[in-house]
Amino acid sequence: MGWKVASLVVRGVFPGSFSPPTVAHLHIAAAAKRQHGLTHVEFVLSESALAKPTHDRPSATERCRFLNDLISPVSWLSARVTKLQLLVDIAEGFDLLILGADKWHQIQDPVFYSNSIERRDEALSRLPRVALAPRSGWDSPAEVQLLLPESLAQISSTQVRAGAVHLAATETTVQELLNEQ
Repeated sequence: MGWKVASLVVRGVFPGSFSPPTVAHLHIAAAAKRQHGLTHVEFVLSESALAKPTHDRPSATERCRFLNDLISPVSWLSARVTKLQLLVDIAEGFDLLILGADKWHQIQDPVFYSNSIERRDEALSRLPRVALAPRSGWDSPAEVQLLLPESLAQISSTQVRAGAVHLAATETTVQELLNEQ
């Protein structure tokens, strides 16, 4: 008699450049964990992110190392680098894809599927469940939105690179996540 054992691991993937990681990135991961019953969230950085300017420094590997060092006290978080670019490929094998509302619109653009609506629809049909972080100026379906403070929708890595260092993820942010668990 063959017994099937239900998986106790429910994994979410959060793709991005994380250049640098922000307080919003960490709070989005924590909200996805809480609201979707995840046991693990993995930040995934593409070596060459699609539709993003190329960063010479720090490299994806260096950003991933920094992120892993930062989140090391949090057992349910990890980060890795991939050669994959399409979010549908990155999300394969995961239970939940975590995105900002801006990326939700991007993955629906046929330009990323050789301008083929059929290819886009086939690719999107392979996605796991989706959880969207609201972003200022971007609409997204309410039924898949993460419940987050409105202030997080304004935060971006671009702001941190422009000098708003108080929005960067720090050891203090990580400690706050641990205290909430």
